[in-house]
Amino acid sequence: MTSKLPLILVAALVICGCGGSGAGRRGSRADAGRQLRIAVIPKGTTHEFWKSIHAGAIQASRELTELREDDREQQIQVVEGFLSQGVQGIVLAPLDSRALVRPVEEARRAGVSTVVIDSRLESDSIVSFVATDNHKGGQLAAGRLGELLGGKGKVLLLRYAEGSASTTERERGFLEELHARYPGVALVSADQYAGPTRETAKRASENLLNRYSGEVQGIFTPNESSTVGMLLALQDIGLAGKVRFIGFDAAATLIDAVRTRQLDGVVVQNPMRMGYLGVKTMADHLLGKPVEPLVDTGVMLVTAANLDSTATQAFVNPPVARYLNEP
Repeated sequence: MTSKLPLILVAALVICGCGGSGAGRRGSRADAGRQLRIAVIPKGTTHEFWKSIHAGAIQASRELTELREDDREQQIQVVEGFLSQGVQGIVLAPLDSRALVRPVEEARRAGVSTVVIDSRLESDSIVSFVATDNHKGGQLAAGRLGELLGGKGKVLLLRYAEGSASTTERERGFLEELHARYPGVALVSADQYAGPTRETAKRASENLLNRYSGEVQGIFTPNESSTVGMLLALQDIGLAGKVRFIGFDAAATLIDAVRTRQLDGVVVQNPMRMGYLGVKTMADHLLGKPVEPLVDTGVMLVTAANLDSTATQAFVNPPVARYLNEP
């Protein structure tokens, strides 16, 4: 961490509400002895993506409660709860682009700043938005899938969840790029949602595959859980590696599937960098330093051909354990 002051990272998901502490570097005498209390609130804790966010934010606590990725009310309560705990800033990955607007605006009125990471919030009451260019990620997926299909065939899009701004942007980028570059590719389904977990995603995938059995040559899924769920469904019916399939995120299961060519590619983000820059941006703001309103944390397409490159490994194999004290 390059912050020039001691930094307390108050994890939103710590058992008993006990705050963890992260080590910053010593800075100027003016900053000596100062501490910032910043709450880092992800969408959930069950996916590898959020572990990387946690590591990037240098979270010290390892015992986390489970925050479901469809529990908007719980996340609102977490935000509201931190307003009474003396935090100066919140780094938030909002579950819903609208549902979290009210608590964030309440935080601003209470003198607590918010940096939003991962998913856009429909509010002007934030300091900065630190995230992947999700629209570009969807475009990368469409380009790869259209190329693999030779510009023709039938594909389906299994969406993630209503209200999730990040995945909605990926889906929009995918659809726009596919229509623009590959008009010969027909979309047979784009209105079904995977839901918040691998299990709900697998059930939704099974329903789609049963409905369009023998028709579909290509598939796109826009996040970790939807991609894992679809992969499991394809494996169960012996179609993994036979239907062209592009997913999203760098879970170990998905990287293994790319290596064995059961996945034709995954668009990956840099969640550790996102967590790091989210906290650093908030710290800079609280110290009165200028910050950018939009910070792009990077996105790339990973295939079997580039999987072992140095550039790819920086995205798919970040040093998470070093910061979470995991073996």
